[in-house]
Amino acid sequence: MTTTTGESAKMAYKSDQGRLARLAAFWALAILLFYGCVSLHRTLSAAFGGALSHALIPSMKQIPVLGLAFNLALLITAVVLGAAWYLLYRWQQTPKIADLLIETESELRKVTWPTISEAVNSSVVVIICVAFLMGFLAGADWLLGQWTTLILTGGKG
Repeated sequence: MTTTTGESAKMAYKSDQGRLARLAAFWALAILLFYGCVSLHRTLSAAFGGALSHALIPSMKQIPVLGLAFNLALLITAVVLGAAWYLLYRWQQTPKIADLLIETESELRKVTWPTISEAVNSSVVVIICVAFLMGFLAGADWLLGQWTTLILTGGKG
């Protein structure tokens, strides 16, 4: 009996395979990391305002186009963001994640996407069903509330 030692793990993928899925996943996660670093910058500036808010270069109080104060809090945040983006890129290039994204894109290419009219008609059906269920639940709630009041108060009230 022969055994294979992870042949799929050894398979190299081409750079254009799953390119759209990898780009979408990278930029979605990169935006989340950027948001986290903006929050980190605010936290560093608020918590260590005096120690980290002094300009690193006295003649350059702000970065010209961005209007951000060039201080230690900004430098720490930029280093963390750069390292996080690099690690995200490296993580995405691991065979397991790359294969997942390549397979995801290939499956999405097989999807039959609805036309605009099909999407609109389906949306109208969903809205009508939700409105009907909302009315039914509101009526049932009102009716059960009336019955509960009748039972608890004995018809008084």
